[in-house]
Amino acid sequence: MDLSKIKTLIDFVGRSNVTELTVTEKDVSVRIFRAAHPAVPIAPAQVSTGTTSSRAQDDRDASGVAQAMTVTVKAPIFGILHRAPAPGQEPFVKIGDMVEEGQTLFIIEAMKVFNKIAAPRAGRIKQLTDVDGGEVETGAMLAEIA
Repeated sequence: MDLSKIKTLIDFVGRSNVTELTVTEKDVSVRIFRAAHPAVPIAPAQVSTGTTSSRAQDDRDASGVAQAMTVTVKAPIFGILHRAPAPGQEPFVKIGDMVEEGQTLFIIEAMKVFNKIAAPRAGRIKQLTDVDGGEVETGAMLAEIA
């Protein structure tokens, strides 16, 4: 295995949530690892904002704080999105489900490494991506939690 391939693998591990990667080519194995992070980093939560008109503000006040507390879960890395733990099984979550902070919502497969995507906070699933078994880009919206 040449040094440029090894550097590419190191860069991949550095940019992703992967904590360990082992690649074997012919009779050479390369193992790259780093300290695990306590949680999967998720893009900062996006808070929906109301308009400045008094009617919109009254509507927002009437619906409570929930509208302002919507969190968007985005893909932290590029890869294949899996909505269920295994083919043929029920998805981790469905629209309307209540989730706890840290609960697994999805798995993103990148270079044969399965990265769990956890809920950044407790709440109800308001919206989910249609992608299942397909590619997602870094920053793509996966779910909204209200």
